[in-house]
Amino acid sequence: MESGKYRVLALLPILASLILLYFNIFPQDYRSGCSLLPHRHYWIASKRIVTPNAIISGAVEVKGGKIKSVVEGDEWRTNAWSHQIIDYGEAVVMPGLIDVHAHLDDPGKTEWEGFPSGTRAAAAGGITTLIDMPLNSVPSTVSEETLKLKTKAAQGRIFVDVGFWGGLVPENAFNVTALERLLDAGALGLKSFMCPSGINDFPMTNSRHIKEGLSVLAKYKRPLLVHAEIQQKAEGDLEMVGNPRSYSTYLKTRPASWEEAAIRELLAVMKDTRAGGPAEGAHLHIVHLSDARSSLELIKEAKSSGDSITVETCPHYLAFSAEEIPDGDTRFKCAPPIRDADNKEKLWEALLDGDIDMLSSDHSPSAPELKLFGEGDFLRAWGGISSLQFVLPVTWSYGRQHGISLNQLVSWWSEKPAKLAGQDLKGAIASGNHADIVVWEPEIEFELNDNHPVYLKHPNISAYMRSKLGGKVLSTFVRGNLVYQEGKHAPAACGVQILAR
Repeated sequence: MESGKYRVLALLPILASLILLYFNIFPQDYRSGCSLLPHRHYWIASKRIVTPNAIISGAVEVKGGKIKSVVEGDEWRTNAWSHQIIDYGEAVVMPGLIDVHAHLDDPGKTEWEGFPSGTRAAAAGGITTLIDMPLNSVPSTVSEETLKLKTKAAQGRIFVDVGFWGGLVPENAFNVTALERLLDAGALGLKSFMCPSGINDFPMTNSRHIKEGLSVLAKYKRPLLVHAEIQQKAEGDLEMVGNPRSYSTYLKTRPASWEEAAIRELLAVMKDTRAGGPAEGAHLHIVHLSDARSSLELIKEAKSSGDSITVETCPHYLAFSAEEIPDGDTRFKCAPPIRDADNKEKLWEALLDGDIDMLSSDHSPSAPELKLFGEGDFLRAWGGISSLQFVLPVTWSYGRQHGISLNQLVSWWSEKPAKLAGQDLKGAIASGNHADIVVWEPEIEFELNDNHPVYLKHPNISAYMRSKLGGKVLSTFVRGNLVYQEGKHAPAACGVQILAR
């Protein structure tokens, strides 16, 4: 008996090693279907890894959902088992995209999109983090209680990480307690509209509301995002401007002067954010800028004066121009509108010069019938570009004509969005960061047609369908989990909800 007892004791270290090995190879999240990989410790190898300092040939070591090391050359191979190496050859390995402006419409309007379809599409497009907008869901996210409805709806239904903006509306703007409760519940910042949003429970704000919101946000060091358009004509007058099937008619209803007027008013409010002001230290972020002329000049002046301001634009403003939009093709309707070709080129110049800080999708889907395809009425159709899965190849395809680099892509889609959303462990391939990674082939071209797998709920409402694009996404890793690989998603939705603390 004694000898048997000692034999068992002698085997305990071996047994412990086997248990540790089991959980390394078959971790809990793998066994529950979170990853298409059977490892938690592995190496991603490539000849083109985009790091903050250079594009290197080497490997990214991933362990326990984080980047353990980034190594150049081949010496790391001696420390790796062959079955723990994923060698992507010449494919580009770079930080996953962070989209700070997406409408997933969940809960309440899942017939438009929803967390499962939206985050599957995001994963297939190389997006590893989404920040969901507070409107187009029911109810809008304007309180602690409505944020909790959001987080409950997302539980177990997201394939990438998802955070949430809260809403600044007249109802809560002067209620400091209500705003603080919304921010304490985890909203990453607040979003407001300076024109009618089209959503009944998300009314527009004015400069007084915005001042109050900035004062509260300054204490939390979180941003205020603003849809910067101020309506300058009555809708009744606008409907008389021409043929509603013509895009030029719609363009006249939302001139660039709307953006300019809103930005002038915002910059006057920004005086409160300077040293000694009631909102000292607050940050303003202007969403989906489409006017590359007067509005952009105002923003550049404010930045040069030291105001804490960032601005985004969207791929559809960089890909399309008003002159080429066919009559009745309401897939292209959005607000602010797509402007002329010269304006598009000026947006590219501003992006390349650093005057525009980052890109976002402004993915704004709807039910197909709201696009009024049969009528083609630009004045009455729902406005919004459905784009979530396509933003990486679209940016690359149109950006190549302007000589963009992989490092610029990372800056616009990863590094700067991570900073805006307060995500210090995202946005770069660096030791200690979340292993949020996209692997893609810039040289591969494809056509977005019925044979191309699209995971959005309503692919055919997207203005990008029937486009020929370059840049095929091969794999997407979220916190080390391989959540997408060439047409296949992980069986379970294990994305993490991002709540500010």
